[in-house]
Amino acid sequence: MTATDPALTALAQGWCALSLLHGKIEAHIERALESRHGLSMREFSLLDVLSRQHNGPGGHLQMKQVSDAVVLSQSATTRLVTRLEDRGLLTRYLCDTDRRGIYTDVTEAGLALLAEARPTNDTALREALDEAAKNPELAPLVKTVEELRVPA
Repeated sequence: MTATDPALTALAQGWCALSLLHGKIEAHIERALESRHGLSMREFSLLDVLSRQHNGPGGHLQMKQVSDAVVLSQSATTRLVTRLEDRGLLTRYLCDTDRRGIYTDVTEAGLALLAEARPTNDTALREALDEAAKNPELAPLVKTVEELRVPA
């Protein structure tokens, strides 16, 4: 294949369109969360992921799992956890069975803020998708996102 191969060009264009859609959605949600709740999208995502933990087997996430879920490096996730802990939205404690393990839970204040912010996130996502659907280049991607069903 050459650099001007139509298949490679189409692939690159598809990737650019997907990246553009992601950027537009993220920017729109970020503005809404920041202006209404003082939360970044990453902070919201981290609170959301951690709020789904439970006390059953496998219910608490290791930092690597949290990092993967919020698509950040482990060091960036640790810094984010520290910022939210400093704001009283998260708390950390040692694992009872493995003293090397540290768990992170969402505080009552964090859960309250998350509950307030969730409708803002959902509305901003819908608005961003509706706006992107007006762009013929992005419309097929929007349709795919809307039809995607993630297994529970």
